[in-house]
Amino acid sequence: MSATLTEKSAQKRNKELALSMVASWNRWELQGIIKHWAPDIRHFSEDRPVSSKAMVRAMEGGLAAFPDLHLDVKSIVAEGDRVCLRITVTASHGGEFLGKAASGTEVTWYMLEELRFNDAGQVIEHYDVFNYLPMLKKLGLAREDVL
Repeated sequence: MSATLTEKSAQKRNKELALSMVASWNRWELQGIIKHWAPDIRHFSEDRPVSSKAMVRAMEGGLAAFPDLHLDVKSIVAEGDRVCLRITVTASHGGEFLGKAASGTEVTWYMLEELRFNDAGQVIEHYDVFNYLPMLKKLGLAREDVL
């Protein structure tokens, strides 16, 4: 930890940076997220390593399929150099997704994000976990009886 930041002030700063990244999502400005990434950031989606290039492609694909998506942070917790967010996503199915043409259907899914920051306030590790099942059911891409 740098001499100028106490652990508490670093946690507060990191939470503010994480919320700034969410706000960029909600403005559909991917560069507002990417600018917070350290050059050597490591991404993990459901514990699988993902390159930054693949992560950007996935983000662009998400916006193409759900152009009005909105992230609602339900909780945010900081501990040490990490911030965790529990998020509800709402959107309209406005573009092709998993082979299904745009339907305009309103959908919801859930996600958890964990971000690890360096002393300079850059994200050096990014983990995400998604629960797409409610959205897949609504789009007819999963059976209603699947738990």
